[in-house]
Amino acid sequence: MSTPPATAAPRAVVPLCVDLDGTLIRTDMVWESLVRALRRNPFYLLAILAWWCRGRAYLKQQLARRIEVPVAALPYTESFLAYLRGERAAGRALYLVTASDLAPAQRVADYVGLFDAVLASDGRTNLRGDTKGRKLAERFGQGGFVYAGNSAVDLAVWPYGREAVIVNGSAALLRRAAAITKVGPTFDCQRAWLPALIQALRPHQWLKSLIVLVPLLTAHRLADPACLQPALWTMAAFALGASAVYVLNDLLDLDHDRAHLSRRQRPFAAGTLPLPVGLGVAPVLLALAFVLAAKASLPVVGVLAAYTGLALVYSWRLKQIVLLDVFVLAGFYILRLVAGHEATGIPYSAWLLVFALFIFLSLALVKRFRELQGLRQRQQLNAAGRGYRADDLELVATFGIGSGWLAALVLALYVNSPDVRVLYAHPTVLLLLCPLLLFWVSRVWLIAHRGALPDDPVVFALKDWVSFVVGALMLVVVWLATGC
Repeated sequence: MSTPPATAAPRAVVPLCVDLDGTLIRTDMVWESLVRALRRNPFYLLAILAWWCRGRAYLKQQLARRIEVPVAALPYTESFLAYLRGERAAGRALYLVTASDLAPAQRVADYVGLFDAVLASDGRTNLRGDTKGRKLAERFGQGGFVYAGNSAVDLAVWPYGREAVIVNGSAALLRRAAAITKVGPTFDCQRAWLPALIQALRPHQWLKSLIVLVPLLTAHRLADPACLQPALWTMAAFALGASAVYVLNDLLDLDHDRAHLSRRQRPFAAGTLPLPVGLGVAPVLLALAFVLAAKASLPVVGVLAAYTGLALVYSWRLKQIVLLDVFVLAGFYILRLVAGHEATGIPYSAWLLVFALFIFLSLALVKRFRELQGLRQRQQLNAAGRGYRADDLELVATFGIGSGWLAALVLALYVNSPDVRVLYAHPTVLLLLCPLLLFWVSRVWLIAHRGALPDDPVVFALKDWVSFVVGALMLVVVWLATGC
């Protein structure tokens, strides 16, 4: 029988102390509690500032008393968790040692089921950095433990221990740790935040800002510099404003995203982007958006403010109200249309506004249809964070298809109105837009019915060559109708 290596025995006896935030989980319990508190009541912000003045440990304790984070859905570092299971099976003592408050830390420990004890902040002492290192040295002796951490704060802990285990750490942290202690196993080297941040901003959704140009297109003033310049400023403002809203929505919707089959991969839900980054980026984007809107016109600032306010209320409450949520989603598109009119001074068209309501309502409903379809496939009754049930599927489809077809009817009525003769030499040619629109709407719903449509119709339109062909044919029809 072979003799085990000489290092195996000491390593097995030395306890492994594990950090929680950023190490065992890819997120931070304090920030998780904070965003949930703000979702519950935005006025919590005043209380949070008051608690913070009394120290971080006190802030953590007060948040823990009021907010319970669902620990089962947290983004755990799976490779490291597998390592801990192996160490536990080999008889090694494991301790969860964290600057988070004791209550949530204990819930995580109970859920994971691997730790012998939990050491955490207690409302008076913030167990972080050098304080954590001294506490561990008092309990296990100098060099009597191995500590697993993930950030520069842990550099103050590692000199008290025997070895550093680095989880979700950067290459720079690895070098700095190696300069002060022995480095042991490493897990999941930290990925750059930029790709995750870009994903959270959803730049592909900026295409929705092209709706701002629709009034110029329908009024045949797309080449007018006096109209085009403010419209471009408005497009940029709504693009940045939309990204800020998406970030805030993801922060407020963490639990529901983690319960969703595909949305759980979003950066904040998956833990690939720290929550404080989102809380910092969103207000900066909103400030830039309002600066750009002001360069267009003051009424555009008002429309952007309405869009932002409605979006925040939607993320906070309205998305949970059946049917009202899809009307609000359609309203976001229409507000972009209104902003285009306000930026350019082009008179409003009732035909255009009604058409926009029906077509965008259909797209909002197809998005809900796909969510309910997934719900039924997973044999679940209620949608997390929504007021819909799986048995609403057929009715939602009826509403959505009917709304899309009504858009085509409004278009046909517009072609026969007196307004068209002023703008088009051959207005009857525009009737060809109706079958093209009916074909596209029907195809979208057919693909959705077959379960092949992405959750976001915009993503589908960007990747679907048939949609590009239909769009090109529509432009040809409009060109022929103008008599060019």
